[in-house]
Amino acid sequence: MSKTLILNNKQIYQKINRISYQIFEDNYTEKEIIIVGIEKKGYLFASKISVQLKKISKIKITLAKLIINKTDPLDNRANVDISTEEFNNKVIILVDDVLNSGKALIYGVKYLLDFPIKKMSTVVLVDRNYKKFPIGTHYVGLSLSTTLQNHISVEFSDGNISAFLS
Repeated sequence: MSKTLILNNKQIYQKINRISYQIFEDNYTEKEIIIVGIEKKGYLFASKISVQLKKISKIKITLAKLIINKTDPLDNRANVDISTEEFNNKVIILVDDVLNSGKALIYGVKYLLDFPIKKMSTVVLVDRNYKKFPIGTHYVGLSLSTTLQNHISVEFSDGNISAFLS
């Protein structure tokens, strides 16, 4: 199956920069923001946003990894790699790489809503505009209408990031 490049490394870093500024503009009065990336590629994307936010603001940025079973999220209880007490009264930004069906993102939101957070927003690099679950995103790098047969993949290698359609 052939792959078509939809975002190159430079374009993705432009998206990261824009999304970071949008997050900062919407939360400039906050003392701390917790960036929660859905394991694996969502976390890698979240770490890039975290780095950029630290460059452009004085807000304390905490990065966390959310581990969920994406194929059967109800089977395994989700967990994060930081103390959940850190979520109390904080702004949470939930990040994933691609919004496919919406399953991973909606279960991530469900997990985080068990805590007394102040506000939550969602970020995806690519929104396929085809969802099985009723979830939207606040910050999107690229919205792309695809067919059910299409697959979007984000690849992280040697410091470069690329997004492909196959």
